[in-house]
Amino acid sequence: QVQLVESGGGLVQAGGSLRLSCAASRLTFSSYAVGWFRQAPGKEREFVVASSWSGGRTYYADSVKGRFTISRDNAKNTVYLQMNSLKPEDTAVYYCAANPSYCSGNGCSYDYWGQGTQVTVSS
Repeated sequence: QVQLVESGGGLVQAGGSLRLSCAASRLTFSSYAVGWFRQAPGKEREFVVASSWSGGRTYYADSVKGRFTISRDNAKNTVYLQMNSLKPEDTAVYYCAANPSYCSGNGCSYDYWGQGTQVTVSS
């Protein structure tokens, strides 16, 4: 059974940084597009960033562009989300997802999802 496990969330002050990790088992990230999404309490799930299997195509939501960076370590079968200059409005549960084909935006359907990791940014 495919598993995606996020880690690295926590509580940080505004302006701080966090790096989220997403480790996959029974799935080879180098063959999959990967996306990060987030969901704040009382809000719909929101697209954050998507990366093609090669990393050659990457698309960031306007709200995180210039502050967040997605990267991969295929040898470790892990994807990262580096989050800098965090704002209180970044507070949410962050999910990674994997899909055979690349897709960016809120309307995407991903095949595999992690359980999420909480990020809380205090003002």
